[in-house]
Amino acid sequence: MSNLAPLLSEEIIERAKRLNTTLISDAMGCTGSMDYKIKPVAPGMKVVGTALTVSLRPGDNLFLHQAIYDGKEGYVLVADGKGHTSNAYLGELMAGAAKAIGLEGVIIDGLVRDKETLSELKFPIFSKGFIPNGPLKDGPGELHKPISCGGVSVIPGDLIIGDDDGVIVVPRDKIEVALSKAEKKLDYEKTRIETITAYETTRKQGKPEGSIEPPWLREQIKAYGL
Repeated sequence: MSNLAPLLSEEIIERAKRLNTTLISDAMGCTGSMDYKIKPVAPGMKVVGTALTVSLRPGDNLFLHQAIYDGKEGYVLVADGKGHTSNAYLGELMAGAAKAIGLEGVIIDGLVRDKETLSELKFPIFSKGFIPNGPLKDGPGELHKPISCGGVSVIPGDLIIGDDDGVIVVPRDKIEVALSKAEKKLDYEKTRIETITAYETTRKQGKPEGSIEPPWLREQIKAYGL
């Protein structure tokens, strides 16, 4: 337990929970996303928490077991499975143990199995897909060190956000800036949706009012002589 990075504050986690991966990515200059194939095992799964990391030998989950039992509430287990696609790293039993221990979720750059059970477990697991083949349990691996998962660097203690669009990693030293920008973007989007909805209503009534062209568009398009 002593090797775990400090948990992010409750305030940061609560703020992140009010956002989503698309807003966070926009706030980070359209970066931070893991490989598009890493998705929740069932629709609607969301996860927010502090990164707990493990690096695995392709097709071997010995260190993934240990990482689960090192974990506790507040942490999202992020596993570098090297994108291995011949064996599953995790199934029903390990997922159940991770949930029982209190982990917020598991992100794996690789495959899992027991799809039906994992879909019903109501525990966020993100992976590249499913395969029946089980893993080896010989090691080696590394715990609580910087890793790469889905093409993105993950350092223990980073902020992890996952939803139906995928998984975003926010470096610990960039969290405040990213959250502030994402919150402003959320306010902007709410206003835009209200404007668009109102315009559609008046158009259907045969009397559209004003324009819903975003204010930045005309300036940006000038460079192309339009």
